Amino acid sequence: MKEAKYYKKLDDSLVQCQLCPQMCEIANGKRGMCLGRKNENGILYAENYGQTVSLSMDPIEKKPLYHFYPGKQILSVGPNGCNLTCDFCQNYTISQERAGTSTITPENLVTLCQKYDSIGVAFTYTEPLIWFEFILDAAKTLNENDLQVVLVTNGFINPRPLKKLLPFIHAMNIDLKSMKNEFYKKYCSGLLEPVKQTITTAAAATHIEITNLIITDCNDSREEIMELVEFVAQIDDKIPVHFSRYFPVYKMKKAPTKPATLKMAYDIAKSKLENVYVGNIQMSNTHHTLCPNCNEILIKRTGYHTVTEGIDENNACRKCGHRIRGVHLFE
Repeated sequence: MKEAKYYKKLDDSLVQCQLCPQMCEIANGKRGMCLGRKNENGILYAENYGQTVSLSMDPIEKKPLYHFYPGKQILSVGPNGCNLTCDFCQNYTISQERAGTSTITPENLVTLCQKYDSIGVAFTYTEPLIWFEFILDAAKTLNENDLQVVLVTNGFINPRPLKKLLPFIHAMNIDLKSMKNEFYKKYCSGLLEPVKQTITTAAAATHIEITNLIITDCNDSREEIMELVEFVAQIDDKIPVHFSRYFPVYKMKKAPTKPATLKMAYDIAKSKLENVYVGNIQMSNTHHTLCPNCNEILIKRTGYHTVTEGIDENNACRKCGHRIRGVHLFE
């Protein structure tokens, strides 16, 4: 355990955690909503420090990150818990319930990266931002060893801790679940605006990609998809957006997303954004990175097999020479 950052002491041994917008008031002996932070005698501890619930080597495309070292492997770890309670969580057994963990140190992560030829570490699987103290320490160590640091996150964090962490982060995939605050409140016990603020702040500091899980009858209207696309486009029309097909899981029992809905989302987004993808379904050409100038396939993906033969070492299309802006398409 380690004393938590970003909290306030209140009367009667109460503390208020100020890491994320939940702003949990935690009584002595109790944990916050995220399961990782505990009040002991008026001091808030990051009880989850160095405790990982999962550790694996994954393709970077699985995050999904399509414009960050395509075809490479990345060591992936995550804490137990989350600061949202999404009804459709695919990893609910490790995010919404107490689960067994094992101890890991920043130095362990470096050793594993070097042993397994990983480009770095992705903090993922649950919600990495509730692991703030550990990630901050680990990210500094990883940076010192020229290893990449990736966050796969819901983006639900307060501005001060986010800005503290961002200088050490090389890439983020941020889950934008809906453009409606009512959706966040009803299905996630969260709020929309802090996530939008995180996206805007992070986009100015590091490489980001956005994922939107399209759920039947919840966030699948043409109007909402257009609103999401407009939001991303006004920040930067080159930010990659991944639309993902929903399947019934955990508490959400609605029918799987219709392929036609995903095609609609793809077409709307391609009219405004350069890099759009569709996941959890096989849909022609929606997994490949296409040249925005001539539509040539630059990076071809079949499952997690990636071929970068259409793009040269200068990140330019081999057919027309159009330069593709991205972070670390090549080392």
